[in-house]
Amino acid sequence: MDLGQLEAFIQVAAARSFSRAAEALGLTQPSVTARIQSLERDLQETLFDRNGHGVRLTDVGASFLPHAQRVLEALQDGRDAVQSLRALEAGTLRLGAAPTVSTYVLPELLKEFRSRYPRLEVSVRTEYSDQIARMVLADEVQVGLERTIAHSDVVIVPLYRDEVVLVTVPSHPFAARGAVPVGEIAGEPLLMFNRGSSYAALVHGALREAGVRAEPAMELDNMEATKQMVLEGLGIALLPQVAVEREVRRGELSLVRVEGMAPPRREISMIYRKGRPLSRAAQAFVHLLEERYGVQAPLPPANGDTAAPAQGKPPASGG
Repeated sequence: MDLGQLEAFIQVAAARSFSRAAEALGLTQPSVTARIQSLERDLQETLFDRNGHGVRLTDVGASFLPHAQRVLEALQDGRDAVQSLRALEAGTLRLGAAPTVSTYVLPELLKEFRSRYPRLEVSVRTEYSDQIARMVLADEVQVGLERTIAHSDVVIVPLYRDEVVLVTVPSHPFAARGAVPVGEIAGEPLLMFNRGSSYAALVHGALREAGVRAEPAMELDNMEATKQMVLEGLGIALLPQVAVEREVRRGELSLVRVEGMAPPRREISMIYRKGRPLSRAAQAFVHLLEERYGVQAPLPPANGDTAAPAQGKPPASGG
């Protein structure tokens, strides 16, 4: 039994004529007749009564008709689904992102992505960077955004360098000066977040290399809480620049240059599984990152085909 037989059967049942069914299908009448006869042999039943006034379904044919119709409807649904995926009108983008990226960078990127592809679903999981690669390799997410790590089974595409900056409230004496020697940090209440995070390790390492031993006056478990404490004037903090850009633009926080200390930086990369084709939705997101950060990602084809090109302008900021 094949789809050609089912199409001929359904058309003959609708037209009640082999000749009209052949015309509708763009076939010859003998070809339609042969398909019906073949189907009847497969089923070992007669599907039509033929007489001088045309054809009509037998009881067996009438019983079989709704099943044949459902088969062709399911096939058309499948074709429509494939077309929707090809046109990026259906599908899901599954992302994994480190907390800082998820909070301060990803929202603007996804706003642009959704404006281009409003029908795609987006799922985001936030984990520390050492978990993102595990999720990519387990196919829990398609693309990860995290600090650059070395792993032989993932493709790593550096996007930008995230610099840690000293911030204070505008009324702090440091803000008026604009720059301070690194040694003066130890004399101020220093607010730190999450001693186990890579940012905390980055800050402690930079201070240690500069010969400064600074004990935190307050230690908090997340970056937003740390920033809020600075906004309340409870101390100063070394925070990722992407986390404080909005408050600096509004004049709520001031950036202070630290003299005698190399600015702590870490590289943020996108990763995806090496050798595994990405979905069209994932490829469209990768294209957006290529536009935004001016990088080139070595992408495998999406399921053996080429992803639809991204459209429109890249996001304006999000560093």
